[in-house]
Amino acid sequence: MNLFDIFLKGGIVMWPILLCSIIGFAVVIDRFLVLRSAKINVPAFMVRIRGFIKNKDMNGAASYCMQEKSPIAHMVRKALKKFGMGHERVKEAIENAGRQEVSKLEKGLALLATVAGVAPLLGFLGTVTGMIQAFMTIEDLAGAANPSDLAGGIWEALLTTAFGLIVGIPAYVGYNYFLSSISKFVADMETVANDVVDTMQDSAKTLADIDDEVEVEM
Repeated sequence: MNLFDIFLKGGIVMWPILLCSIIGFAVVIDRFLVLRSAKINVPAFMVRIRGFIKNKDMNGAASYCMQEKSPIAHMVRKALKKFGMGHERVKEAIENAGRQEVSKLEKGLALLATVAGVAPLLGFLGTVTGMIQAFMTIEDLAGAANPSDLAGGIWEALLTTAFGLIVGIPAYVGYNYFLSSISKFVADMETVANDVVDTMQDSAKTLADIDDEVEVEM
């Protein structure tokens, strides 16, 4: 008996579990690629950004952020647009950009959490319906059923629980892993945001005469 035959023995509930596995796998691959591309060397990035800002080279800083193509760089780039418009405007811009980037990173995690919770429940549902059918068999045989009459139905019913857990456990582990990675990423974003805001504020104070807004080529 191959895996496909075993899958079919589990009954109709196995198909929703299979769908959950496909969805969960797709979300895991997508979030893994997104988070890997979002990684950045924060200390090195900040050294470069501080240098640009202290030299009043906002165009250079913006160009460097565009080259990095990471959420942190996008957030800093939004703040650079507000340089010269005051501390509060810069802070507001960087906070709004930070929320948008975090929302993009968290995309799909709710779906992954749903898969982690629903797949085992579908497995239990399949087991319950399978056990109901086993007891109906006992009733049809007027209590004369032997162990072999029940064994097949019972192990087939338990298949759904096994497959549900096989899908649900990795999905739950993946969800917590991504949640932890995003939390660390958010901490890095907060560090960068505070550093950039302070650096831009200090740089603005050293200007003798500053326009209401410095035009930055984005």
